Amino acid sequence: MGFAEELRAQEAELGFSFDYVVVCSVTGSTQAGMVVGFSVDGRARRVIGIDASGTPDQTHAQIVSIAERTADRIGISPPTAEDVVLETDYAYPAYGVPSAETNEAIRLAARLEGMMTDPVYEGKSMQGMIDLVEKGYFVPGSKVLYAHLGGVPAINAYSYVYRNG
Repeated sequence: MGFAEELRAQEAELGFSFDYVVVCSVTGSTQAGMVVGFSVDGRARRVIGIDASGTPDQTHAQIVSIAERTADRIGISPPTAEDVVLETDYAYPAYGVPSAETNEAIRLAARLEGMMTDPVYEGKSMQGMIDLVEKGYFVPGSKVLYAHLGGVPAINAYSYVYRNG
């Protein structure tokens, strides 16, 4: 919820609004808060969760449940299950195990943007965002915000994978 409020304030300063927000989802709490926060201005379905859990049905249900309880607690209409967008094609081969495509996305973000992402969470969501862009998921010219949630210390456990870049 607070994320959406802060982003709206930043958008007002910038003079534009983001069309999409891409976020990694595992437990679903961050995405649920974003969905509730953006439901206030009709942008709930513009929060694109990238599943990294490997249990997408469970994760989707958790996001919906957390969003419903959050909305109830703050006294607004709850978002629907359809308001929760969760892309499920990127958690392979398993939770905590990076695919070749995840590793490629991690290296690309580091090389081009100096952005560190980890192979458990953010690397998979970065892979998902890159793939969605390449597939034309986002309307050309859209302003897409990637919400980096941290997780970088996890990369230390995978140092053997990235030892040569």
